[in-house]
Amino acid sequence: MSYMDIYMIVPSAFLSGLIWFVILALLLYIAREPAHQTINALSRVLHNALRLSANAVLRWEGWMLQRNKDVLLAQGREAAERMIEREFERIDATVRRDLAEYPALHRQLSEEVILLDEDYQSSIEVPPAPPGWVKAVDAVAKIPAKGDPVVSNILEDIHASLEKASDDAIEQCRKSSRARHQILKGMMPHWRKVGQRLTQVNKNVESLLERSRGIDRQMADYEDIVRGTSRAVRTLSSSSLTQFFVAGFVLLIAVGGAAINFNLIATPMSEMVGGTSRIMGYPVSSIAAMVIILVEIAMGLFLMEALRITRLFPVIGALDDKLRRVILWAAFIFLFSLAGIEAGLAYMREILMQDAAATRALLRADGATEIVQNSHLWITTAAQMGMGFILPFALTFVAIPLESFVHSTRTVLGVLAVMLLRLLNWGLRFAGNVARFSGRMLTNIYDLLIFAPLWVEQLIRRAAREKDAHVSQDEALSSAALSPTITP
Repeated sequence: MSYMDIYMIVPSAFLSGLIWFVILALLLYIAREPAHQTINALSRVLHNALRLSANAVLRWEGWMLQRNKDVLLAQGREAAERMIEREFERIDATVRRDLAEYPALHRQLSEEVILLDEDYQSSIEVPPAPPGWVKAVDAVAKIPAKGDPVVSNILEDIHASLEKASDDAIEQCRKSSRARHQILKGMMPHWRKVGQRLTQVNKNVESLLERSRGIDRQMADYEDIVRGTSRAVRTLSSSSLTQFFVAGFVLLIAVGGAAINFNLIATPMSEMVGGTSRIMGYPVSSIAAMVIILVEIAMGLFLMEALRITRLFPVIGALDDKLRRVILWAAFIFLFSLAGIEAGLAYMREILMQDAAATRALLRADGATEIVQNSHLWITTAAQMGMGFILPFALTFVAIPLESFVHSTRTVLGVLAVMLLRLLNWGLRFAGNVARFSGRMLTNIYDLLIFAPLWVEQLIRRAAREKDAHVSQDEALSSAALSPTITP
C-alpha cells in the first residue's frame, strides 16, 4: 500500500486533503492540552538548561578574570621587584664608586683650603713702618734757615735723605705687591681644583637624587600592584599586550636569522653526514643542521640565564655564584666552538659552490679546461664565514624576547579565554531566550492549525455564557417581582 492509497480517501485529491485536514485538526484539538504542556515543558527545560550553562560559563569567566588579574599582578610584582633591585644595585655601585672616595676627597679639599688660607695670610699687605728718625728729621726741617748757608746745606742734605728713603720705601712696597700678586696667581690652581671637585660632588649627589626619585616612582607602582588596584591592572594588561606583539616581532626576525643560518650550513653538512641518508623522510644533513642551531639557541638560553639577564630557569638563578660561573663559561665555550664550526662549514660551502661552478663550466665548454678565476671571491668567502661565526652569538639574544613572549602569552591567552567565555555566555543566553519564546510560538502555531475546532469551541462557549447571562437576568427579574409581595 502506497502513500497515495492511504491519502486518497475519496477519488478527489482536494476532498481527500480536506478530509485529512479535518481529521488531523480534530486529533490535534483532542490532544491540544497535553501537546501544549509538552511544548511548554520542553521549552522550559531547554531554557533552564541553557540558563544554568550560561551561569556556569559566567562563573568560569569570573574565575578566569581573577586568574588573569592574579597572573598580571604576580608578573608585575616580579618585574617591579627586579627593577627596584637593579636600581638599588646601581645606587650601591654609585655610592661605592663615588661616595667611598669622600674621605679622600674631604682630605684633599681640606688641604686645598689650608693652602688657600696660608696664601691669603701671606698676601695680606703690611705697610712698611716709618723709620724712627723721620720725626726728628721733620723737626729739624722745620727750623727756619734765615739765610744761613750752613743750615741751608743741612736742610738740603736732610731733604735728599728723605727723598732717598721715600724711594726705597716705594721700591720695597712694589716688591711686596709683586710678591703678593705672585702668591694670588699661585692660588688659582687651588681654586680651580676646589671648584672641579665640588662640581663632581654636585653631579654625584644629583645622580643619587635622580635615582632616588626613580625608586620612589617605582615603589609607588609597586604599592599599587601589591594592593591590586584597577589602575595597576590596566597598566600591566596594556604593557603585556605591547610586550607580546613586540616580542613576537623580534622572534619572527630571529626565525629569519635561524633560517639563513640553516641554509648556510645545510649544504656542507650533507658532505659530512651523507646526502642520501634520511630519518622519517627528512635528510639527515638537514636534521643535523637544525640540531646545531637548536643547540646554539639552548646554549644562548643557558648563557643569558647564568648572567641573570633572564629568569626562564629559576634553578640556574638559584645556584651559588661559583657554580653559576662554571655554567656560564661552559655555555660560552660550547657556543664559541659551534660558532667556529659554522664558520668552517661556511668556508666549506663556498668551496663546494666553486667546485660545482667549475663542473658546470666544464660541461658547458664540452671538455674545455678554461675556468675564470674571480679575484674578489675572497670577499664572499669572508662574508659567509663571518655570518657563520656571528649568527650563533646573535641567536643568543633570542632569550630576552622569548622570556617576554612566554610571560605575555599567559596574559594574552587569558584575555582571549575571557572573550570566548563572554561570547559563549551571550550565545547560551540567546539560545535560552530563543527556546523559551519558541515554546510560545509553537503553541500559537499549534492553535493556528486547529483554528476551526477552536472557533467552534469559542462559539459554543459564547452561546453558553449568553444563555447563563439570560438565566441570571431572568432570575434577577423574578426576584425583583417577588420582592414587593414579600416586603411588609
